[in-house]
Amino acid sequence: MSRPAATPPPGRPAARRGALTPTLIVVAVIVVGFIFFANVWTDVLWYRQLGFVEVFLTQNLARIGIFATGFALMFTAVFFAVRIAYRSRPVYAPDSEVRDSLNRYQAQLEPVRRVVMLGVPIVFGLFAGSAAASQWQRVLLFFNQEPFGKTDPEFNMDLSFYLMTLPFFGFITGFLISVVVVAGIAGLLTHYLYGSIRLMERGIFTSRAAQIHIAVAGAAFLVLLGINFWLDRFATVQGNSGKWAGALYTDVHAVIPTKAILAVAAILVAVLFIVAAVIGKWRLPIIGTAMLIITSILAGGVYPWVIQQFQVTPSEQTLEEKYIGRNIEMTRAAYGLDQIQVERYNATTTAESGALAQDAQTTANIRLLDPNLISDAFSQLEQYRPYYDFPEALNVDRYEVDGKVQDTVIAVRELNTAGLGTTSWLNQHVVYTHGYGVVAAKGNKFTADGKPDFLQSGIPTNGVLGNDSTYQPRVYFGENTTDYSVVGAPEGAPNREQDRPSGEAGQQDTQYTFTGDGGPNVGSFFNKVLYAIKFQSTDLLLSDGVNPESQILYDRTPRERVEKVAPYLTVDGNAYPAIVDGRIKWIVDGYTTSQYFPYSEQAQLSAATADSQTTAGRSAALPNSTVNYIRNSVKATVDAYDGTVELFAWDDQDPVLKAWQNVFPASVKPYSEMTADVMSHVRYPEDLFKVQRELLGKYHVTDPVSLFKGDDVWSVPADPTVESTPQNPIKQPPFYMSLQMPDQEAPAFQLTSGFIPQTGGEGSARNILYGFLAADSDAGREAGVKAEGYGKLRLLQIPPETQVPGPGQAQNKFNSDPTVSQALNLLRQGASDVLNGNLLTLPVGGGFLYVQPVYLQSTGETSYPTLQRVLVAFGDKIGFAPTLDEALNQLFGGDSGAAAGDSDNNGQTPADPSAPGGATDDARADLKAALEEANAAIQAGQTALAGGDFAAYGEQQKRLSEALTRALEAEARLEAAAAEEAPAAPAASPTATPTPTESAPAGS
Repeated sequence: MSRPAATPPPGRPAARRGALTPTLIVVAVIVVGFIFFANVWTDVLWYRQLGFVEVFLTQNLARIGIFATGFALMFTAVFFAVRIAYRSRPVYAPDSEVRDSLNRYQAQLEPVRRVVMLGVPIVFGLFAGSAAASQWQRVLLFFNQEPFGKTDPEFNMDLSFYLMTLPFFGFITGFLISVVVVAGIAGLLTHYLYGSIRLMERGIFTSRAAQIHIAVAGAAFLVLLGINFWLDRFATVQGNSGKWAGALYTDVHAVIPTKAILAVAAILVAVLFIVAAVIGKWRLPIIGTAMLIITSILAGGVYPWVIQQFQVTPSEQTLEEKYIGRNIEMTRAAYGLDQIQVERYNATTTAESGALAQDAQTTANIRLLDPNLISDAFSQLEQYRPYYDFPEALNVDRYEVDGKVQDTVIAVRELNTAGLGTTSWLNQHVVYTHGYGVVAAKGNKFTADGKPDFLQSGIPTNGVLGNDSTYQPRVYFGENTTDYSVVGAPEGAPNREQDRPSGEAGQQDTQYTFTGDGGPNVGSFFNKVLYAIKFQSTDLLLSDGVNPESQILYDRTPRERVEKVAPYLTVDGNAYPAIVDGRIKWIVDGYTTSQYFPYSEQAQLSAATADSQTTAGRSAALPNSTVNYIRNSVKATVDAYDGTVELFAWDDQDPVLKAWQNVFPASVKPYSEMTADVMSHVRYPEDLFKVQRELLGKYHVTDPVSLFKGDDVWSVPADPTVESTPQNPIKQPPFYMSLQMPDQEAPAFQLTSGFIPQTGGEGSARNILYGFLAADSDAGREAGVKAEGYGKLRLLQIPPETQVPGPGQAQNKFNSDPTVSQALNLLRQGASDVLNGNLLTLPVGGGFLYVQPVYLQSTGETSYPTLQRVLVAFGDKIGFAPTLDEALNQLFGGDSGAAAGDSDNNGQTPADPSAPGGATDDARADLKAALEEANAAIQAGQTALAGGDFAAYGEQQKRLSEALTRALEAEARLEAAAAEEAPAAPAASPTATPTPTESAPAGS
């Protein structure tokens, strides 16, 4: 007879499971802790490699210290409030029924009482510490503040008090009020739970200990409330609740005095609470609290309302004039508009012969290439490989060419891993690591067939800006380089990085190995583990593409790198590349901002800087934050090869920047250390200019009465080249161009924008030009020396009686002119699109000249825009020709008096691009001739019609019909020939590590 199987003693499996639970918890804590450590330590490695570990340590130590302080204050207050309330609980409760009910709660709580009494303060402490740590910038600014040397007009306090002291005091009082409230409520609940506070038929029973607790908490709250009332007096000059920013008549004569009264009253009531705690009589503090509430309602709300309604409103203009004047003065100072140079510009609208003679240098530099449209042209002509790419919008800069400053449209070939035929980890992160070379074209010229006239192009890179031997062309850090790469290898190891096409027929692309110091070392096993966790990739740990000398490059966009090393800056949305000092460097503008400047109008950054560029995603939008003070305090450079970041104190007189330099003394260099090359490419930042022009639309007015009436408010014109609605216009972006303003002796690189009357509301304002703003963007070419004129804002105010067409009217004239319309319709024949380029406004010839390039792009996948015509307008007259020079001569009576930059192309009509050579040449020539014939027939027909010669008009219409027939036939032959001569598709990109065929010299 077999024995039954032995069974484990009851309870043993449960015991084992119970023993496993703490082990699992410990393991989970270790895993989470190591993941946290991996993210923190990799940040330390990143900052240390870049030379900004001071920023990381200072920022995080400040956060830790503030967190610890906030945690300690909240924990201590709540812990002792609960602890004291528990220890002072009464031995007997006066009501047995209530006692029995509370006893049940107490009995249920007792097993976990110690945990709860410790856990509740910890939880509140964690929340409080986290909230306090987020205010680290306020705390550091307070302890490192710098004086402005200027005072506000109401309290005569230094402006630093409002930007750096008052926000800190507000944070401290708000935090302490929350501590007192939370601790007070926690203590009262404990008193209630343990019988010190009882709700009885006769009223509320409170023990002596509970009374003292209430008195102390109430007194502390009222003292802090009184301090808050007192600080609110100063905060009135920062207010934006009225029609104008700052303390207005009602604030000065009603709100500020009543805030002082309420502050004193709150302190007095706090004293009554302390007295009540001593003598045990509560009538006075109760009466005092009631009176404080009534006073705050009457004095804080009703009285100011009465003053506003019955004293200010009937005589608002007279009473508010003084305070509106303060608002104007302080707003203009806060946004850097106080030094603006305003000039009355009596613009003419008559295009007279030779009118541009005095503006010959400006005319020669008028930019024809639209950086927002020619990216496809750059891609088709200069991309070479699918793993390269150009940004959607290119940048405008200037270079010295043959002794003259040349406006230049510039871009870099960045890496585009989306264009690869494979997505293997090795190709994504080890083989394809960088872009290659700068491509730049003249802004004022184009080739005879409408293509960009390149200054710098090709692979290997070559041109007047340099070559492989004069600058490092490789781009490891760029605006579109968002993924990480593993680069570097021991000396003598084979090259694994795809570099560039060899430039020789039949040869494979060259290979390269990164030789700089661009990222933390990832060669050690420990670092591999850390970065495998950070990027959640086992390939980093296992791949042979990671060697002992490997570096890992990440956080590679210029804006991102500057934001990390200078977390106190707001970074401009448009970084731009320049060849300087033998490298490609991204130049990034950084702003110090504040929302606490007294009497200054607030602006929302995202709305103020929005235009057709940000709407289309060509430029990064600024954060949705509100400011009323802004300075372009920092210019930063980011090396495209090794990612080195340099910060230069551009506005070294900005007190906010000075305060941050006290916090991070080693992170920002003086601008005197900027090289001549860097200085020559510094330009006035776009986003600052956008904010300034937004405010200038209202604050170009310096007369308080005029601002009160709102009779001279301007708007930024809507971009006429994009679709928008009157209710939600898409603003025209500012434009960089070399331009000579009326008071200047020579052209300078400028950032410009026009103004029209205020738009919006039920009616639409006339689109006429009211003002023209230009910011001098020429910082000079001397190392460490800022040009005297840099940053100067010049505003041309057009008299109201002068009716100068605005950009919208100019575009409408172009679109509605029958000659232009018919000619553009001819260009559209053959499934091609006509693209209107940016509409530039220039104050030349005693008036305003509008210039718009017109591009033609066929519908094929490999097509790109070519410049075909140029539209110009002056007053009510327009010109339209294949070149700007011809169009200007048309506009100004046959002789503009100056030569445009494309005058060499006169007589050469650009044609629609197609595959070069072969049968396309004949077809293109026939199409060109037919279009010219049709254009001539249109003009002759218009002339005959204007003269009443209908017979001649009929002959020209017949001539036009025949020309159009020939044009259509030529277009069909052109498309057929292009299809026959189309080149074979390029070879697919390598899908594995390519075999080295050529090693580029290190650092070349």
